[in-house]
Amino acid sequence: MSAPFKFAHAVDPDWTRAAQACMNRLGAIPSAATLGFLYVSDAFAGELDAILAFFRSSTAVPHWTGSVGVGVCASGVEYLGQPAMAVMLGEFELADFSMLPLLRIPQDIAAQPLPDAYFAIVHGDPANARIQELIEGLSERVSSGFVVGGLSSSEGVTAQISDGVVSGGLSGVLFSERVKLATRLTQGVSPLGPRHRVTAANKNVIGSLDHRPALDVMKEEIGEALARDLRRAAGYIFVGLPVRGSDTGDYLVRNILGVDPQNHLVAIGETVEPGDELLFCRRDRQSAEADLQRMLAAIGTQLNAPIRGGVYYSCLGRGQHMFGAPNREMELIRDALGDFPLVGFFANGEISHNRLYGYTGVLTLFG
Repeated sequence: MSAPFKFAHAVDPDWTRAAQACMNRLGAIPSAATLGFLYVSDAFAGELDAILAFFRSSTAVPHWTGSVGVGVCASGVEYLGQPAMAVMLGEFELADFSMLPLLRIPQDIAAQPLPDAYFAIVHGDPANARIQELIEGLSERVSSGFVVGGLSSSEGVTAQISDGVVSGGLSGVLFSERVKLATRLTQGVSPLGPRHRVTAANKNVIGSLDHRPALDVMKEEIGEALARDLRRAAGYIFVGLPVRGSDTGDYLVRNILGVDPQNHLVAIGETVEPGDELLFCRRDRQSAEADLQRMLAAIGTQLNAPIRGGVYYSCLGRGQHMFGAPNREMELIRDALGDFPLVGFFANGEISHNRLYGYTGVLTLFG
């Protein structure tokens, strides 16, 4: 049976001490380790070149991918707003993966040879306005159709790793179909009621749903208490836009930006058109935990092999903010699937299949 991947994580305001602590915990580096996953807090964004050089030299692992985040995570632990790093050394045949160079515009995808590309793990720059187009275009070029990952998050500069430090686009790793893996998405919200059809809208302002005033429909679904004080609903009630073609009922979660009580309008954080569907959702700890546990049960049977390692990309609005206690989200994963090597970060948008999501967690396991 193949051995689990080596991984380590550490927190320290001095990156050199944190990196050395990780090396001590990694122990002997397997000769089969060919791909490193490296995630660092935004406190270390300015030292990312040096951190990458340190791990490349210390491990002799030839290829690296990763990102900066406002927080990083690993098996059972979360470091949000702390100077930390997490590293995992994946053991893949060199013929079974290739590095994806930085893609800035959709035309860059056509210019890249993508031999044997089945599945992609990527990291993106949230400042690139065409990131959704890049995700869709890459999804069309990998035979599984699946691109997973996250957008860098930072209170300062953002950066990604693709054998070197890059920024401004989408980069990552392409895997062949010979790599055994499984991936799933968990939504951070649960529906309050049925789907509604948009029957009048102007850009992101909805006038009517099912031929009824949009605000009236919203008030009915969120309940009398919240309807009397809509300010209380902020941060708790959202809209979900169903993903066309999804066989798992996924939807894109968008904020409610405001309401117009006089004209019964609802403004949301996405452009919609008459004929589109939406549903109102609530965001709370119970909903998030229930859906996370549903996803973990499904992915555990999907892999059908011992877990060698995994990567997890969680929304920066999740973690302690959503689950109510430090480390709770990562502990739920460990409790369901075991204490396996797992690293990742808190992202400014999560990528699954061919779309950019929010308030979600995306887990990928390697067998």
